[in-house]
Amino acid sequence: MSDTEPTQTDDSEPEPTETERTSDREPRPGAETDADTLLVSSLAESTGKTAITLALAQIAAERGDSVGYMKPKGTRLESNVGKTMDQDPMLARNLLDLEAEMHDLEPIVYSPTFIEQAMRGRENPDELSERVVEAFETLADGRDRMFVEGGGEYELGGIVDLTDADIAELLDARVILVGNYAVPRDVDHVLAAVDAFGDRLAGVVFNDVADAVYDTLETDVAPFLEARGIDVFGVVPSERTLSGVTVSQLADELGATLLVEEGADTYVERFSVGAMGADSALRHFRRTKDAAVITGGDRAEIHTAALEAPGVRCLILTGGHRPSGTIVGRAAEKGVPILSVQTDTLTTVERAEDVVRSGRTRDAETVEQMRALLTDHAAVESVLNAE
Repeated sequence: MSDTEPTQTDDSEPEPTETERTSDREPRPGAETDADTLLVSSLAESTGKTAITLALAQIAAERGDSVGYMKPKGTRLESNVGKTMDQDPMLARNLLDLEAEMHDLEPIVYSPTFIEQAMRGRENPDELSERVVEAFETLADGRDRMFVEGGGEYELGGIVDLTDADIAELLDARVILVGNYAVPRDVDHVLAAVDAFGDRLAGVVFNDVADAVYDTLETDVAPFLEARGIDVFGVVPSERTLSGVTVSQLADELGATLLVEEGADTYVERFSVGAMGADSALRHFRRTKDAAVITGGDRAEIHTAALEAPGVRCLILTGGHRPSGTIVGRAAEKGVPILSVQTDTLTTVERAEDVVRSGRTRDAETVEQMRALLTDHAAVESVLNAE
């Protein structure tokens, strides 16, 4: 007799793998249109995607093409429940002179409330896909080209099977990926997006590239990507007026009172919180550039230290406290504006960073500047005609 136990057999079907489950899913009906469709996606928020999309659309229109625009997932909302429409489609409608309904330009309001409802099973992915396709076909009717703007970062929408890659498949679109580059590991993010889009990816445009990494991107990163079959259509340098906001714009967005108006047209690109001692604050502020210092209105020693630092462009004082006349006078002499807000420091920091991150300078002038940058630093013809 054998010492080996007989092997039990199991007649049940093996559990399907994730790949098999995905392949078994019913294919969703795609859009039927003759328009050449380009989807502009991005690795992250605030990469200049809107300006690039509209600049390309304007260039195509000036060359005689009838163009349309769509942003399937509205993400730039001013209300958590999504009652305020995304500002990007409204800008597109004005700049491209489109006679289109907002519910077609932006069929899905991708608000926090929408996401919560989707997680509770109250949003049907198939119905949402049909809504996107129907709106797209309406907008694309009679158009030579359609420019579709992705929503935030390219993975956004996965909760309802509507990532940018899903939308590209639905709309039979080619994809241009807008990327940013600051450190070498950012290349990994590009490669992950390339895998997500597969054959639909036409190429990459790097935007808002700082001087410090511009040469590295052109001499090392771009050749590396192209050696892997990934076209790099452009490396667009950082433009100050596109990467920051003026102090006066910041004051408007924060609802701040300008206590010192001199220098209000200065640009701010980053924020520094004055929550340390005076000596540490001065050392810290001297290392910053084009920054606004946010601190309590009663922190006179921090105000003094900030006014000694050459890279500080304005003071934002929180809590509704007014600084001394000496501080106001010194700021006026140096041309450093002072803003006063009623909110606490943490809330003010969050709101201020959101102003810069959301790109409040996005308007007709911004798009015009982007057109010039793309013309000088990107292969526009290759982008528009890429397969």
